Amino acid sequence: MSAAISRDDVLTRLAEGIRQLTSSEAWTAWLRMQSRFYRYSFGNTLLIGMQRPDATQVAGFHRWKSLGRSVSKGSRGIAILAPVVRRLQVREEDTEDVSIVAAAPSAFRIVHVFDVADTEGQELPTVPCHPLRGDAPATLFERLAAVGVSRGFTVGLDAMADSRANGDTAFGDRRIRVRDSLAPAQQVKTLAHELGHALLHGDGVIDRALAELEAESVAFVVCEAVGIDAGDYSFGCITTWVGGDADAVEAALRASGGRISGASRTVLDAIGEVTEAEDVA
Repeated sequence: MSAAISRDDVLTRLAEGIRQLTSSEAWTAWLRMQSRFYRYSFGNTLLIGMQRPDATQVAGFHRWKSLGRSVSKGSRGIAILAPVVRRLQVREEDTEDVSIVAAAPSAFRIVHVFDVADTEGQELPTVPCHPLRGDAPATLFERLAAVGVSRGFTVGLDAMADSRANGDTAFGDRRIRVRDSLAPAQQVKTLAHELGHALLHGDGVIDRALAELEAESVAFVVCEAVGIDAGDYSFGCITTWVGGDADAVEAALRASGGRISGASRTVLDAIGEVTEAEDVA
Protein backbone atom coordinates (compact mmCIF):
# COMPACT_ATOMS: atom_id res chain seq x y z
CA MET A 1 0.00 0.00 0.00
CA SER A 2 1.25 3.50 -0.72
CA ALA A 3 -0.11 6.92 0.19
CA ALA A 4 0.79 10.54 -0.38
CA ILE A 5 0.77 12.63 2.76
CA SER A 6 0.34 16.39 2.89
CA ARG A 7 1.04 17.80 6.32
CA ASP A 8 -1.22 20.80 5.85
CA ASP A 9 -4.19 18.78 4.58
CA VAL A 10 -4.02 16.13 7.28
CA LEU A 11 -3.44 18.54 10.17
CA THR A 12 -6.26 20.73 8.86
CA ARG A 13 -8.57 17.70 8.97
CA LEU A 14 -7.37 16.93 12.48
CA ALA A 15 -8.04 20.51 13.61
CA GLU A 16 -11.48 20.53 11.99
CA GLY A 17 -12.45 17.27 13.68
CA ILE A 18 -11.41 18.73 17.03
CA ARG A 19 -13.31 21.94 16.29
CA GLN A 20 -16.50 19.97 15.71
CA LEU A 21 -15.99 18.01 18.91
CA THR A 22 -15.32 21.09 21.02
CA SER A 23 -18.63 22.61 19.98
CA SER A 24 -20.54 19.57 21.19
CA GLU A 25 -22.61 19.13 24.34
CA ALA A 26 -20.21 16.43 25.55
CA TRP A 27 -17.32 18.90 25.46
CA THR A 28 -19.31 21.56 27.34
CA ALA A 29 -20.24 19.07 30.06
CA TRP A 30 -16.63 17.96 30.36
CA LEU A 31 -15.37 21.54 30.68
CA ARG A 32 -17.89 22.25 33.42
CA MET A 33 -16.69 19.23 35.33
CA GLN A 34 -13.03 20.18 34.84
CA SER A 35 -13.68 23.68 36.17
CA ARG A 36 -14.60 22.15 39.53
CA PHE A 37 -11.19 20.57 40.04
CA TYR A 38 -8.48 22.43 41.85
CA ARG A 39 -5.53 23.86 39.97
CA TYR A 40 -2.26 22.78 41.51
CA SER A 41 1.01 24.62 41.85
CA PHE A 42 4.13 23.42 40.06
CA GLY A 43 5.49 22.01 43.34
CA ASN A 44 2.30 20.10 44.10
CA THR A 45 2.20 18.77 40.55
CA LEU A 46 5.65 17.32 41.15
CA LEU A 47 4.53 15.82 44.45
CA ILE A 48 1.53 14.19 42.77
CA GLY A 49 3.71 12.77 40.00
CA MET A 50 6.25 11.36 42.45
CA GLN A 51 3.62 9.59 44.56
CA ARG A 52 1.14 8.58 41.87
CA PRO A 53 2.67 8.74 38.36
CA ASP A 54 -0.50 7.35 36.75
CA ALA A 55 -2.86 9.91 38.35
CA THR A 56 -5.23 11.56 35.89
CA GLN A 57 -7.70 13.63 37.93
CA VAL A 58 -7.13 14.43 41.58
CA ALA A 59 -9.19 16.24 44.18
CA GLY A 60 -9.82 16.26 47.91
CA PHE A 61 -12.31 14.10 49.78
CA HIS A 62 -15.02 16.78 49.92
CA ARG A 63 -14.49 17.89 46.33
CA TRP A 64 -15.11 14.33 45.14
CA LYS A 65 -18.22 14.21 47.30
CA SER A 66 -19.55 17.37 45.65
CA LEU A 67 -19.09 15.63 42.27
CA GLY A 68 -21.19 12.67 43.37
CA ARG A 69 -18.28 10.32 44.04
CA SER A 70 -16.83 8.91 47.24
CA VAL A 71 -13.30 7.83 48.05
CA SER A 72 -13.03 4.04 48.12
CA LYS A 73 -12.33 2.46 51.50
CA GLY A 74 -8.64 1.86 52.10
CA SER A 75 -7.49 4.28 49.41
CA ARG A 76 -4.19 5.96 50.12
CA GLY A 77 -4.21 9.73 49.68
CA ILE A 78 -1.62 11.75 47.80
CA ALA A 79 0.07 14.25 50.12
CA ILE A 80 0.37 17.83 48.87
CA LEU A 81 0.97 21.19 50.53
CA ALA A 82 -1.86 23.65 51.13
CA PRO A 83 -1.18 27.26 52.13
CA VAL A 84 -2.33 28.52 55.52
CA VAL A 85 -3.78 31.98 54.91
CA ARG A 86 -4.85 34.38 57.62
CA ARG A 87 -7.96 36.43 56.91
CA LEU A 88 -8.25 39.80 58.61
CA GLN A 89 -11.30 41.94 59.24
CA VAL A 90 -10.68 45.51 58.21
CA ARG A 91 -13.15 48.25 59.19
CA GLU A 92 -13.34 51.12 56.73
CA GLU A 93 -12.55 54.52 58.20
CA ASP A 94 -15.65 56.61 59.12
CA THR A 95 -18.01 53.81 58.07
CA GLU A 96 -19.47 50.62 59.49
CA ASP A 97 -18.32 48.61 56.47
CA VAL A 98 -16.07 45.64 57.21
CA SER A 99 -13.90 43.99 54.58
CA ILE A 100 -12.18 40.61 54.75
CA VAL A 101 -8.58 40.74 53.55
CA ALA A 102 -6.54 37.62 52.87
CA ALA A 103 -2.90 37.93 53.79
CA ALA A 104 -0.04 36.13 52.10
CA PRO A 105 0.41 32.47 53.16
CA SER A 106 2.12 32.30 56.53
CA ALA A 107 2.75 28.55 56.46
CA PHE A 108 1.86 25.33 54.67
CA ARG A 109 0.15 22.19 55.88
CA ILE A 110 -0.10 18.69 54.47
CA VAL A 111 -3.44 17.75 52.94
CA HIS A 112 -4.41 14.70 50.92
CA VAL A 113 -6.02 14.37 47.53
CA PHE A 114 -7.20 11.25 45.71
CA ASP A 115 -7.05 10.12 42.10
CA VAL A 116 -10.31 9.37 40.30
CA ALA A 117 -9.28 5.70 40.17
CA ASP A 118 -9.62 5.63 43.96
CA THR A 119 -13.21 6.87 43.90
CA GLU A 120 -16.56 5.41 42.98
CA GLY A 121 -20.03 6.76 42.30
CA GLN A 122 -21.58 8.99 39.67
CA GLU A 123 -19.90 8.80 36.28
CA LEU A 124 -17.98 11.91 35.31
CA PRO A 125 -18.56 13.55 31.93
CA THR A 126 -16.00 12.46 29.38
CA VAL A 127 -14.88 13.62 25.98
CA PRO A 128 -15.77 10.99 23.36
CA CYS A 129 -12.65 8.93 22.70
CA HIS A 130 -13.86 5.77 20.99
CA PRO A 131 -11.43 2.84 20.58
CA LEU A 132 -10.92 1.82 16.97
CA ARG A 133 -12.40 -1.49 15.90
CA GLY A 134 -11.73 -3.81 13.03
CA ASP A 135 -8.66 -5.08 11.25
CA ALA A 136 -5.52 -3.34 10.08
CA PRO A 137 -3.56 -3.87 6.84
CA ALA A 138 -1.60 -7.13 6.89
CA THR A 139 1.88 -6.93 8.47
CA LEU A 140 1.41 -3.24 9.32
CA PHE A 141 1.87 -3.75 13.06
CA GLU A 142 5.06 -5.72 12.44
CA ARG A 143 6.41 -3.03 10.10
CA LEU A 144 5.70 -0.34 12.67
CA ALA A 145 7.32 -2.44 15.37
CA ALA A 146 10.45 -2.66 13.21
CA VAL A 147 10.66 1.15 13.31
CA GLY A 148 10.85 1.04 17.08
CA VAL A 149 13.40 -1.76 17.02
CA SER A 150 15.56 0.27 14.62
CA ARG A 151 15.58 3.00 17.28
CA GLY A 152 16.80 0.62 19.97
CA PHE A 153 13.45 -0.29 21.56
CA THR A 154 11.94 -3.67 22.19
CA VAL A 155 8.37 -3.62 20.89
CA GLY A 156 5.60 -6.06 21.64
CA LEU A 157 2.04 -6.83 22.66
CA ASP A 158 1.48 -7.17 26.39
CA ALA A 159 -1.42 -7.76 28.79
CA MET A 160 -0.37 -4.56 30.61
CA ALA A 161 -1.94 -5.71 33.86
CA ASP A 162 -0.01 -2.99 35.68
CA SER A 163 -1.47 -0.12 33.65
CA ARG A 164 -4.75 1.34 32.43
CA ALA A 165 -3.14 2.74 29.27
CA ASN A 166 -3.46 1.26 25.79
CA GLY A 167 0.30 1.42 25.44
CA ASP A 168 3.41 3.00 26.88
CA THR A 169 7.00 3.91 26.11
CA ALA A 170 9.69 3.42 28.75
CA PHE A 171 12.83 5.28 27.71
CA GLY A 172 14.92 3.92 30.57
CA ASP A 173 14.13 0.32 29.64
CA ARG A 174 14.03 1.10 25.89
CA ARG A 175 10.67 -0.65 25.69
CA ILE A 176 7.38 -0.02 23.89
CA ARG A 177 4.27 -2.00 24.88
CA VAL A 178 0.83 -2.18 23.29
CA ARG A 179 -2.15 -3.80 25.02
CA ASP A 180 -2.79 -7.20 23.47
CA SER A 181 -6.57 -7.12 23.93
CA LEU A 182 -7.10 -4.18 21.56
CA ALA A 183 -8.55 -4.59 18.09
CA PRO A 184 -5.87 -4.70 15.36
CA ALA A 185 -6.73 -1.20 14.10
CA GLN A 186 -6.38 0.22 17.63
CA GLN A 187 -3.13 -1.68 18.18
CA VAL A 188 -1.69 -0.04 15.06
CA LYS A 189 -2.88 3.42 16.10
CA THR A 190 -1.51 2.95 19.63
CA LEU A 191 1.86 1.76 18.32
CA ALA A 192 2.05 4.77 15.98
CA HIS A 193 1.34 6.98 19.00
CA GLU A 194 4.12 5.37 21.01
CA LEU A 195 6.52 5.72 18.06
CA GLY A 196 5.68 9.43 18.12
CA HIS A 197 6.88 9.54 21.72
CA ALA A 198 9.96 7.47 20.90
CA LEU A 199 10.96 9.78 18.06
CA LEU A 200 10.14 13.11 19.68
CA HIS A 201 10.33 12.93 23.45
CA GLY A 202 13.47 11.11 24.49
CA ASP A 203 14.91 14.13 26.27
CA GLY A 204 12.00 14.11 28.71
CA VAL A 205 11.74 17.90 28.99
CA ILE A 206 8.53 18.58 27.06
CA ASP A 207 5.21 19.36 28.76
CA ARG A 208 3.15 16.17 28.99
CA ALA A 209 0.01 17.64 27.41
CA LEU A 210 2.06 18.88 24.45
CA ALA A 211 3.83 15.53 24.22
CA GLU A 212 0.47 13.74 24.02
CA LEU A 213 -0.78 16.19 21.38
CA GLU A 214 2.31 15.54 19.27
CA ALA A 215 2.26 11.75 19.69
CA GLU A 216 -1.44 11.42 18.94
CA SER A 217 -1.11 13.73 15.95
CA VAL A 218 1.68 11.51 14.61
CA ALA A 219 -0.64 8.52 15.08
CA PHE A 220 -3.45 10.30 13.23
CA VAL A 221 -1.21 11.27 10.30
CA VAL A 222 0.26 7.75 10.01
CA CYS A 223 -3.18 6.14 10.17
CA GLU A 224 -4.56 8.52 7.54
CA ALA A 225 -1.70 7.60 5.22
CA VAL A 226 -2.35 3.85 5.52
CA GLY A 227 -6.12 4.10 5.21
CA ILE A 228 -7.21 3.87 8.86
CA ASP A 229 -9.65 6.55 10.07
CA ALA A 230 -8.45 7.33 13.60
CA GLY A 231 -10.62 10.39 14.11
CA ASP A 232 -13.03 8.73 16.54
CA TYR A 233 -10.13 8.23 18.94
CA SER A 234 -7.65 11.00 18.11
CA PHE A 235 -10.06 13.95 18.31
CA GLY A 236 -11.17 13.11 21.85
CA CYS A 237 -7.68 12.08 22.99
CA ILE A 238 -6.08 15.37 21.96
CA THR A 239 -8.79 17.60 23.38
CA THR A 240 -8.75 15.72 26.68
CA TRP A 241 -5.03 16.37 27.09
CA VAL A 242 -4.77 19.89 25.74
CA GLY A 243 -8.03 21.35 27.06
CA GLY A 244 -9.00 24.90 26.22
CA ASP A 245 -10.95 25.42 23.02
CA ALA A 246 -10.51 24.51 19.40
CA ASP A 247 -8.48 27.65 18.70
CA ALA A 248 -5.99 26.72 21.43
CA VAL A 249 -5.64 23.20 20.04
CA GLU A 250 -5.24 24.49 16.49
CA ALA A 251 -2.52 26.91 17.63
CA ALA A 252 -0.69 24.06 19.34
CA LEU A 253 -0.95 21.96 16.19
CA ARG A 254 0.51 24.78 14.13
CA ALA A 255 3.36 25.29 16.58
CA SER A 256 4.22 21.59 16.58
CA GLY A 257 3.42 20.99 12.91
CA GLY A 258 7.03 20.61 11.81
CA ARG A 259 7.84 18.10 14.56
CA ILE A 260 4.65 16.11 13.87
CA SER A 261 5.30 16.06 10.14
CA GLY A 262 8.95 15.07 10.54
CA ALA A 263 8.17 12.18 12.88
CA SER A 264 5.27 11.01 10.70
CA ARG A 265 7.49 11.06 7.62
CA THR A 266 10.15 9.04 9.43
CA VAL A 267 7.62 6.35 10.32
CA LEU A 268 5.97 6.25 6.89
CA ASP A 269 9.25 6.17 5.01
CA ALA A 270 10.47 3.34 7.25
CA ILE A 271 7.39 1.18 6.61
CA GLY A 272 7.56 1.75 2.86
CA GLU A 273 4.86 4.40 2.37
CA VAL A 274 5.35 7.06 -0.33
CA THR A 275 5.41 10.62 1.04
CA GLU A 276 5.42 13.96 -0.71
CA ALA A 277 8.68 15.89 -0.80
CA GLU A 278 7.83 18.98 1.21
CA ASP A 279 9.68 21.26 3.56
CA VAL A 280 9.08 20.18 7.17
CA ALA A 281 11.36 22.67 8.86
